[in-house]
Amino acid sequence: MKALTWHGTGDVRVEQCPDPSIKEPTDAIVRMTSTAICGSDLHLYDVLGMYLTPGDILGHEPMGVVQEVGPEVSHIKPGDRVVVPFNISCGRCWMCRRGYMAQCETTQVREQGKGAALFGYTSLYGSVPGAQAEYLRVPQAQFGPIPVPDGPPDERFLFLSDILPTAWQAVRYADVGEGSSCAVIGLGPVGQFCTRVARYLGAERVIGVDSVPERLAMARRHGVDVIDTAQTSDVPGAIADLTDGRGADGVVDAVGMEAHGSPFQELAQRVAGKLPGAVARQAMARFGVDRMAAMMTAFGSVRRAGTVSLIGVYGGQADPMPMLDLFDKGVTLRMGQAHVKRWIDEIMPAVSGEADPLGTEDLTTHALPLDEAPRGYEIFKHKKEDCIKVVLKP
Repeated sequence: MKALTWHGTGDVRVEQCPDPSIKEPTDAIVRMTSTAICGSDLHLYDVLGMYLTPGDILGHEPMGVVQEVGPEVSHIKPGDRVVVPFNISCGRCWMCRRGYMAQCETTQVREQGKGAALFGYTSLYGSVPGAQAEYLRVPQAQFGPIPVPDGPPDERFLFLSDILPTAWQAVRYADVGEGSSCAVIGLGPVGQFCTRVARYLGAERVIGVDSVPERLAMARRHGVDVIDTAQTSDVPGAIADLTDGRGADGVVDAVGMEAHGSPFQELAQRVAGKLPGAVARQAMARFGVDRMAAMMTAFGSVRRAGTVSLIGVYGGQADPMPMLDLFDKGVTLRMGQAHVKRWIDEIMPAVSGEADPLGTEDLTTHALPLDEAPRGYEIFKHKKEDCIKVVLKP
């Protein structure tokens, strides 16, 4: 089969790889019909290469048609159309039974001190071959794959694999509900969905923060008040002005460790990315190398006794936190990988009807064949061609 493989910082290639096969009775093989490039994939493209091996298959946003199932898989069958969550969870362990699928104890990568295994996401999360390929082996398929109806386009359901449940969890973690205010820092794909979910869940005022014109325009189309950081240097002040001087009830940091506005940390990331693998891993583990501008903006923008939800990925272990301010303001802080299947029953009514209130079909800006995946990474990384979201069509 063809698959997108990693070969170094900024170097991804489409190559011939062995077809996957059933290895465990709980496996399934799914033929990919759509698979997206995620903002988290850009961390592998540019920052976290020290945890990859040349030839690793990337990608963790899969959708397709079931080709084969193991003998212990009964809720899906060959020919079914399915979405596959990015985290691999069993549905039966202590964590899964309590709704913490991203911390599944069956697939937990204990030797790295991490949670559940992920598709296509480094040795930290199990080195499981990813979904930017023609076929995907799905472990724990007795639980993970989500059947979806035939008919609507893939984009209506594809984002259930990651970014839509991620946004849903982020907004729920920010305690956003009827009549509240919500600010979203970063209007990439997850941030766009965060603003739409907040409106869907009843927020009275939703504010999106970014500097990229096409992202701001997309958010405006969905009724979001926007703050352009290219024009406004004091984002917390601007958010306070829109919220009776208090700040937002809930703030979502949808950017993470690649935020603009942290030049020293950006340099540290680039230096770490060029070090030998073992040295680079030590640098990421022991030093503050995240770009924390977005997080600091979120802390400054939340009202007293409000909630900050971190959904952007952070990778450094020793980044400084403004604990005095957080304690004084009484801020609640929540974060973590999305527990995808925990939220599916809540989200499904919004994506299965005709209305499409979350705008799932108004996010993809580039649909490319798998052979053009390297170009997809390039334009997504550098925000070329008004790119917001790339979907690959194997």
